[in-house]
Amino acid sequence: MPNVVRHHATEVVLTAVIIVMGAFLTLSTDRFLTLGNVFDLLNISSVNIIFTVGLLVVLIAGGIDISFAVAASVVQYVTVLALGGIGGGGWLSGFLIAASVGILLGLINAVLIHRFRIISIVATIATFNIYFGLLMFFTKGVSIYTLPDWLTTRVVLYEREMADGSWAEITLPVAVMILCVMTTWLLLARTTTGRQLFAFGDNPEGARRFGIPIGAMQFIAFGWLGLMAGVAGLMQAHYAQEVVPNALYGRELDVLAAVVLGGARLGGGKGSVLGCVLGVLLVSVTQNGLNLMGVSPFAFKMIVGAIILTAITLSSVRLEKLAPILSRRTQDTGSTAGKGEIR
Repeated sequence: MPNVVRHHATEVVLTAVIIVMGAFLTLSTDRFLTLGNVFDLLNISSVNIIFTVGLLVVLIAGGIDISFAVAASVVQYVTVLALGGIGGGGWLSGFLIAASVGILLGLINAVLIHRFRIISIVATIATFNIYFGLLMFFTKGVSIYTLPDWLTTRVVLYEREMADGSWAEITLPVAVMILCVMTTWLLLARTTTGRQLFAFGDNPEGARRFGIPIGAMQFIAFGWLGLMAGVAGLMQAHYAQEVVPNALYGRELDVLAAVVLGGARLGGGKGSVLGCVLGVLLVSVTQNGLNLMGVSPFAFKMIVGAIILTAITLSSVRLEKLAPILSRRTQDTGSTAGKGEIR
């Protein structure tokens, strides 16, 4: 138990905060703990969770990227236009196009950072403005409402009729989100590449001397985030049933906050998939609860910011410091029990 607390302190704190907040909101409103609201939370949070697991890989590798949300907007437009050019396509062609464009945009960041030695935050600020500027220039800010039928048809994986006649549904973005979460976890926890990403982010010079290919790590990290941005962009278009040029604009800061809230270190070398998911869920639960309680939307950012600051402060208390105390107490108890048996 002490080892679990020490190694997963952030996840423990976030889980406790979510439980306490959920209990409070359940008592404060009669709609929060309904199946329909829980399913809506999952559906709405799916795109952000896909973003977070992609950004997590970049942060673990010691980089930072704020262009991914705008890149996802570019992916939406390019994918829909390309699908129109091939006669509509289907889910397979949609995913292939979105993933390819997303990876390409991510690799552009990697080239700027690795080949031209530009600091990642500076490079991605530049591409953020370039991507968004080009998108607005060519689209003139006009949204696309005519999408292929298969993309606008809601794919319901599970549904249940509620007492009031409404339906609680789990839709395709949730399944895609789970797949993205699992593949990212496998990459980071079960592959040599994942271990190299952690080592590179924790000590780039040491990793280089150990023989880890620096360029490959940066291309993999930013390429992975580009892949997740492409998938998230397609899921956003499917969920919204339209493509709006600025629909994802500004989402990058919320996602970055959730990833850091989940325990990822901005300096690199630390972070967990579970922590990121919990970070997004905490923000989503907070916003949903405030909405159900009738709190003004203008107060959302302020209150969510306070929640994030409080949660990060609590996690910095370092619950792992309690582990040695618990361990000593366990050892003392075991020692006492052992003496009793000898007697």
